[in-house]
Amino acid sequence: MTADLDKAYWLGLLISVVLPVLVGLVTKRVTHAGVKAVLLLALSTLNGFLVELAHPGPDYNVGTAVVLSLVAFGTGVLAHFGLWKPTGVSTKAQESLGGGRRAA
Repeated sequence: MTADLDKAYWLGLLISVVLPVLVGLVTKRVTHAGVKAVLLLALSTLNGFLVELAHPGPDYNVGTAVVLSLVAFGTGVLAHFGLWKPTGVSTKAQESLGGGRRAA
């Protein structure tokens, strides 16, 4: 069995790794975590459906788009807790646009 993924799938995977930083840019540090999670889910869903739309195939498969959305969300959550949060990128992204800095 060989895995042959098109460029659209690889680009979608890369975007799903960066999505938590994008969520951090558009939210504040004081924003409830549930709101951030729903925003990440919405962006992941959009990513999954757009990747399937960009896939150069004969037809559009909604089932594949749903699976891609779930993979994008899972990858985004793992990237947030495994990469962006421990390195401080998540915090810096939220503070970059005046997102609720803590008083010194």
